Amino acid sequence: MFRNVAELVELAESKNVKISQIMIEQEMEVSAKTREEIFSQMETNLNVMEKAVERGLRGVKSHSGLTGGDAVLLQEYIRKGNYLSGELLLDAVSKAVATNEVNAAMGTICATPTAGSAGVVPGTLFAVAQKLNPTREQKLEFLFTAGAFGFVVANNASISGAAGGCQAEVGSAAGMAAAAIVEMAGGTPSQSAEAMAITLKNMLGLVCDPVAGLVEVPCVKRNAMGAANAMVAADMALAGITSRIPCDEVIGAMFKIGQSMPSALRETAQGGLAATPTGRELEAKIYGLPLKKK
Repeated sequence: MFRNVAELVELAESKNVKISQIMIEQEMEVSAKTREEIFSQMETNLNVMEKAVERGLRGVKSHSGLTGGDAVLLQEYIRKGNYLSGELLLDAVSKAVATNEVNAAMGTICATPTAGSAGVVPGTLFAVAQKLNPTREQKLEFLFTAGAFGFVVANNASISGAAGGCQAEVGSAAGMAAAAIVEMAGGTPSQSAEAMAITLKNMLGLVCDPVAGLVEVPCVKRNAMGAANAMVAADMALAGITSRIPCDEVIGAMFKIGQSMPSALRETAQGGLAATPTGRELEAKIYGLPLKKK
């Protein structure tokens, strides 16, 4: 039904429906399943996301000891009321962190679009839900909208850190979330596309450099920043701000940037933060290896 964002927006506008509806129709067409079956599958994903956030907010620690407990610290900070960024944004950040801390602790999460970027979409969804009070169906529509934009990225660029760096993982997740936030807040399909473009172009070039090769540092905190990016971009789009570079061209640029990245910056733990002195020390400690002198 659609191959890119321009076609997605055109379909939604011509039919006078939300982007989520277009994605649902496409899923029904491709899978030959009913609307009820499609919603049931997405309900399973939503349930997994909810449980992951709840578990993360209770506090978890990874087996490596690199990550855990930061979601709890953020919630405690919010309750004190002395925050600077704003409660809604920090709540989204904390819930994104909670999800990725559960992933790092070998818990069950829903890859959106990957395990390493799984915090952004649920983090923003469950934070925004506190303000907008959506129905269960609207929460599911949020995920369908996010999925529609993720579908475009996966088929026109990449959602793999190994192929395109962290811009392809957390960057894509943040753009997906921003677009879905806009729809849930009553924005137009075009505004969802603008939010995606604004978000993604501000994460272009983000490398994938996991310390010790684990999806923990800096991955968890990058999900935090991805959630914050998505929230701000959604507000900008809802305010009527547009991206000078069309969404599909931003996605194309991300693909080309990913292709030009050296392998050391694409999930190999050979460069970036993974190659810092502290990064190497942590790696040696985790795996019980002698620290190599450079």
